[in-house]
Amino acid sequence: MTLWGGRFSTKLNEQAWLLNTSLPFDQRLAAQDVRGSIAWAGAIFKAGVLNEVEHTAIVDGLKAMAVEFENGKFVFVESDEDIHTAVERRLGELIGAAAGKLHTGRSRNDQVATDFRLWMLDSLPLLVDSVKGLQATLVAVAERNQATLMPGYTHLQRAQPVTLAHWLMSHFWALERDKERLADLNDRVAVLPLGCGALAGTAFDIDRETLTMALGFDIPAPNSLDAVSDRDFAAEFLFCAAMIGVHLSKLSENIVLFSTAEFGFIELSDAFSTGSSLMPQKKNPDLFELARGKAGTLIGLLTGLMSTLKGLPSTYDKDLQEDKVPVFQAFDTLITILPVLAGALETMTVKAEKMLAAIDAGMLATDLADYLVRQGIPFREAHAAAGKAVRLAAEKGISLDEIPLNEWQSLGAFESDLSPNELWRGVYQVFDPLESIKRRNATGGTSPDSVKKQIDHAKLTLTPAFSQNGRRGKPKGE
Repeated sequence: MTLWGGRFSTKLNEQAWLLNTSLPFDQRLAAQDVRGSIAWAGAIFKAGVLNEVEHTAIVDGLKAMAVEFENGKFVFVESDEDIHTAVERRLGELIGAAAGKLHTGRSRNDQVATDFRLWMLDSLPLLVDSVKGLQATLVAVAERNQATLMPGYTHLQRAQPVTLAHWLMSHFWALERDKERLADLNDRVAVLPLGCGALAGTAFDIDRETLTMALGFDIPAPNSLDAVSDRDFAAEFLFCAAMIGVHLSKLSENIVLFSTAEFGFIELSDAFSTGSSLMPQKKNPDLFELARGKAGTLIGLLTGLMSTLKGLPSTYDKDLQEDKVPVFQAFDTLITILPVLAGALETMTVKAEKMLAAIDAGMLATDLADYLVRQGIPFREAHAAAGKAVRLAAEKGISLDEIPLNEWQSLGAFESDLSPNELWRGVYQVFDPLESIKRRNATGGTSPDSVKKQIDHAKLTLTPAFSQNGRRGKPKGE
């Protein structure tokens, strides 16, 4: 039996019923619906709607139902329109007529909004933990590669030398921002709609402040009209999820490139690679490609919900039934992807020699300009002189560090009071990539000292999820 059938003389059309029912997806809110119903029973008992016997029976019945859900023994029936209908129907089977009093003063409008927010409050810490797991892996791999040199890129062109640790940590900080956004979102989720009724509030003397504390929310929603229609938190969650997806896609794109024969910087473990059904030699980074592809899906989920919300009038409209599926899908996607990427990064083989060999003298042209600046030459002149040296090397078909000394002196800016040997030593020391990296020692730079500070700072942000071996674990002493 539906919760609203009294006004109607015939059943809903069968195809219309299939369109209208939300049980296939909102049954995921079962635990939250039971918890919210227990709290509501307490509120209407306090308001005098239930006597003590009725209240005890309802709470005991709901607790018994919670065990059924937890053990997978709850049986849905054909007439269950949604999780709320199923819970109320089963409660009646367990305790009889007293179950019919539970919905007093409550609407499915404020009920579903409460359930959904409770689910999100339960789920946000799980997603944060998964983000932390990938972060911890990035830190662990970075710590092992603080002395591993590689080319840094802009516009996908070789730019300046960096360390692999510095590159890995660049992805850590993007995920840290994601984690902060999820924590910030929690404040806007923890607003209680229950007690707002269908739209105008409840006609019973409900203590919403006590109800708020009982369910672990921060504040009761201040306006009943807004409370039943507000899905900002769902859209914001989808933005957070899409942003995580974008960051994972960026990481994945680099891993896909770096694992090619053309780059050859890393090799993925067989446990995190796939092959070709036709070409026996293939070893494909499919998991990273899937992560890259899922970013588009996550963006689409956000766009879809925003499009649904944009034209709605005030209070509750059935369009809002479209809010949960994209949120659940986004959550499931990320909870699946994050540990897989962590495992793939943890087990990949780093080809340090190949990375070092990819650093050529031309990537140190900025260091050449910096050398001239230290000799007192304005940077713009130094930049021009270094550019001329790059062009000269290209015209001669040689590397920048193979330009003869007399050619350097012909470039104008390299004329000085220094002896030829001093000039030779000064210019050619520029072409040591490790020294180049060491010079970039300001906070946030790629020098070994700076990167170590980054790693130490990162570990503090992960405590207590970070353990000494770089994997997530319990704090010491547990």
